[in-house]
Amino acid sequence: MLTEILILLLILFVIIVAVKWSVGDEQYQRKRQRDAQQSIQEYAKGAKDHEPFEAQSAKEEPIHRVIRGAAYVVDGDTIVIKKTQIRLLGVDAPEMNHPYGRKAKWALLALCKGESIRAEILEEDAHGRTVAKCFLPDGRDLSAEMVKLGLALDWPKFSGGIYRDMEVEGVCKKLWLADARQKGRTYVWERFEAQQNGGGSGPTAGQE
Repeated sequence: MLTEILILLLILFVIIVAVKWSVGDEQYQRKRQRDAQQSIQEYAKGAKDHEPFEAQSAKEEPIHRVIRGAAYVVDGDTIVIKKTQIRLLGVDAPEMNHPYGRKAKWALLALCKGESIRAEILEEDAHGRTVAKCFLPDGRDLSAEMVKLGLALDWPKFSGGIYRDMEVEGVCKKLWLADARQKGRTYVWERFEAQQNGGGSGPTAGQE
């Protein structure tokens, strides 16, 4: 009787081992299939990344031309470097005949005086001027510095709003003509210009 029980236990043990081996082998085969598929996908991706160069379908990576040198200051957002007139990216300073126009120019002049300015050329604006992001030797952005001084407004249409948080409190009221230009209120400009041409001083015209 004991012998029969031992034989049955042995048979049961063999069956259990066989079942486990079968399940393990199936899982192993599935893993091998997944690994093989992953290898094929990685190979296909690598092959795509190393496709032969085709000049017709190739896209040129943008390369920003850089100009370095002393800057001649035209107004609060325009400089000239090596005979290239450059508009500071993303900001709007008052014109020379507008309130704070001369003050903006002198502030930019003070920043640039004796410095070699690095201008990263990006594009041309509607007036044919070169637009560039301009930096002082210590890495400061001239556009940002003019905004922080309260002598230029961020122009989100061109800056993406990167200088908006740097604006000083009440600057839109202070630089009301630049603010009007950004908001498309051309009649404000026209009225001011008419007052200037007619000998009138216009609102806040003496605030320089």
